[in-house]
Amino acid sequence: MTVDLRLVVPAAAGWLAALALVFVPHAAASVAFGAWSLAVALCAGAVLWSGTRAAWRVAGLSVVAVALLATVIAVEAPARTPPSLEAAAKGGRQTVLDVRLDAAPRPVTGGEGALARWRFVGTAVRAVEGYDAVTMSVPVVVFATCDGASLSRVGFGDTVSVRGRVRSTEAGDRAAYLVSSTEAPTLRAGAPFWLSWTDGLRSSFSAAAAQLPGEGGGLLPGLSIGDVSAVGAELDAAMKTSALSHVTAVSGSNCALVTALAFAGAASAGVGRRRRAAIAVVALAAFVVLVTPDSSVVRAAIMSTIVLCSLAGGRPSRGLPALGLAVLVLLLLDPWKAVDFGFALSVLATGGLLLLAGPLTAALSRWMPAKLAMIIAIPLAAQLACQPVLILLDATLPLYGVAANVLIEPAVPVATILGLASCLLLPVVPVVGQALSWLAWLPSEWIARVALTVDQLPASRLPWVGGGVGLVLAAVVLVLVCIRVASPAGRRSAWLSVVATIGLIGGVGVYAGSLAGVGLGDRQALPADWQIAACDVGQGDAVLVRDGDRHALVDVGRHPEPIGACLDRFGIDTLDLLVLTHFDIDHAGGLAAVVGRVDRAIVGRAVKPGDEAALDSLRRGGAVVEQGTTDLSGRLGGLAWSILWPTGGGAVDDLPSGNEGSVTVEFEGRGIRSIFLGDLGERPQDALLATGRVRPVDVVKVAHHGSADQSPGLYERLDAQIGLISVGANNGYGHPTRSLLDLLARCGTSAPRTDRQGLLVVSPPHDGGGIAVWTERAGDDGGGTYAGTDEGGTWRHGIREAPAAARRRAAQVDRRRRFPRSRGTASVRSPWSSSRAPKGFSRTGPSGCFATSSRPKTRAWRSVTSPRTTTRRASSSPWPAPPCSVSRG
Repeated sequence: MTVDLRLVVPAAAGWLAALALVFVPHAAASVAFGAWSLAVALCAGAVLWSGTRAAWRVAGLSVVAVALLATVIAVEAPARTPPSLEAAAKGGRQTVLDVRLDAAPRPVTGGEGALARWRFVGTAVRAVEGYDAVTMSVPVVVFATCDGASLSRVGFGDTVSVRGRVRSTEAGDRAAYLVSSTEAPTLRAGAPFWLSWTDGLRSSFSAAAAQLPGEGGGLLPGLSIGDVSAVGAELDAAMKTSALSHVTAVSGSNCALVTALAFAGAASAGVGRRRRAAIAVVALAAFVVLVTPDSSVVRAAIMSTIVLCSLAGGRPSRGLPALGLAVLVLLLLDPWKAVDFGFALSVLATGGLLLLAGPLTAALSRWMPAKLAMIIAIPLAAQLACQPVLILLDATLPLYGVAANVLIEPAVPVATILGLASCLLLPVVPVVGQALSWLAWLPSEWIARVALTVDQLPASRLPWVGGGVGLVLAAVVLVLVCIRVASPAGRRSAWLSVVATIGLIGGVGVYAGSLAGVGLGDRQALPADWQIAACDVGQGDAVLVRDGDRHALVDVGRHPEPIGACLDRFGIDTLDLLVLTHFDIDHAGGLAAVVGRVDRAIVGRAVKPGDEAALDSLRRGGAVVEQGTTDLSGRLGGLAWSILWPTGGGAVDDLPSGNEGSVTVEFEGRGIRSIFLGDLGERPQDALLATGRVRPVDVVKVAHHGSADQSPGLYERLDAQIGLISVGANNGYGHPTRSLLDLLARCGTSAPRTDRQGLLVVSPPHDGGGIAVWTERAGDDGGGTYAGTDEGGTWRHGIREAPAAARRRAAQVDRRRRFPRSRGTASVRSPWSSSRAPKGFSRTGPSGCFATSSRPKTRAWRSVTSPRTTTRRASSSPWPAPPCSVSRG
């Protein structure tokens, strides 16, 4: 098989250059100068050594691609950080921005009414400060707390005015700033007519689909126009588990269907070749506006346009050069797309189909009919190509992904075409449009059923190594597969094929062996006496509480796979108690993993049909479901638990929902008192504090993944030793925020976090020691101040305290001597001490980690414990908790 890489190599070179330079844009000008100089030298070399002209041409194009992208980044980077926004971000002051929306607003929490949180992606075109207005063009993401009803007339292409606090993002982020607002954005200017014509089509189609039964109705707009707002959390998680989430991401297949239909329709009308191509381009442009132009659809549209231009010129078009050119064009338009996962997956899937589908079909046809081989080869090629990048998003392998794609393959184009036709006809001929939506519902419901069924199969997701190592290993597998199935005939290729086969067989054997041993090894590594475990579920919450063989779970995370893996790791089959604090997807999305395993569920207020469907699934699985209010309390083995928020006594409809209605639960016993705050913000935290039910605790599950919306007064009162932060790496929200970490530090609360340290396990005190914290991996907690050593000599990783922090901690220790307190049920009392290390004494242990012998000894594994021990008696002390020197500044 001959592969045309003339434009693929330059596109790859440019992509890699952009991927690096968007993180260090200050180096772009130097790289551009060097690349342009090298391009000139290569041009001269191509002239002097004409015998290698083809190789020189590819090399020259690659260097030119790097030079062009470096130049664009050097020019655009300063414009992304205008002085007015930089000053606003550093000063933390309120700013008014005019933002042109690049997509429709999306809800990001399950709050109801004015408590809902909405996400707006757009471009800031103007900043207003006093009487001055500064024009700009800066990509931003806005998070606003507002009533969704106020946004009914706000959509794609509109310009809105937003008042909020501006914060800079990390280097390399596509958005230059995040804006947080507590007010509803106001419409300043409507979208231009070439964009606004689609609003009615989208809204009427979504309304019609909402009337359809089952999961197919919610899925249909996603299949046809990429609108996934009606897809429930359970189905969304199932689609990811079964590797079917791509069907709702409008991309190449959708664009191919639109252009093919337009081209065929024009041909049947007797239109000439060039006019047919022009009509197809116009239809494609209209389709892009209808579905809104995200990375994958724009890439597909550019590639389709290139192919249509080739057809109009009477020249055959090859897929790989068209893909390479489309990548270069899109990156030149926006170099920051280089870090966009959607863009990467779209390009890799297309490349996998072009490179691997044919050879895989040929290889599989030796064992099965050719048509069946082709049906299997298409999803297999796309899955293989995308898997290295997918590992960065979810370090698992979809065992049944290819089979699920084979089952839905005939249904996808039918649902897409019928749904699109329904969308176009509903405003014109409603009866016909409604009939078509019902016809489209049938294949849509089939796809949903396949996803939900596959999600329930055993071992639907197999573990893989995460991070960069996992990406490299998956890429090696991909290369071996390419060598095995796509090598040209020849003696050298035969040897390469043999080596690749041996490598694949050996890799499969090693992987299977690791699967057999990983569960046992992980379980043996965990502390046997653990009581609390914060599972690493990414940007979400899922915390286990145990006493003996009794288990409770507070929230289930965003996806079923991580929480399912966490339960398996601890060997937990049954949950005596499930607390579902509220129905945001990052707290309730993984519910499918625990359905059928829960005896009793205490839940937040359900406000959406999807929330009620989730509760119905729990009931069908045998759980007793109760509304969480302060009327509830009980026992989990030797632990007592009680609900502290929301307050009961009224009608369910009067209870708060979403973040502000997060069910807050306290556990006490075996030497630890703990509290779990869900996603409570500052206002409900203050309201909780005002109830008088809040007591000092040992462990607090920090609210809302460490957002800035916290009540200092509540954390002063809690005065916890340990503040567990359940948060995802590179989450895009800036969680945990510096203000929250500073607040915990001022209160003397250690801050282990799942994004850096993985699974967090808390064990009760023993033999005069303090509470022990085991972490899956050592990592700087970014703000924690705890230190210690294992009695067996295992050192934990930590950070050195700055002198000011050390002085604050000494003051806190002194206050605790003067303000003793007790909590919990154990009766261990350990004195506090705080001393400066003797001259010449190093506080650092092996691996550069520090410890101090002046603090009480604590038990730990791989990482350690809070520096504080707690004075405990059988009854609560009448003394109030000491203050924590917290300011609201």
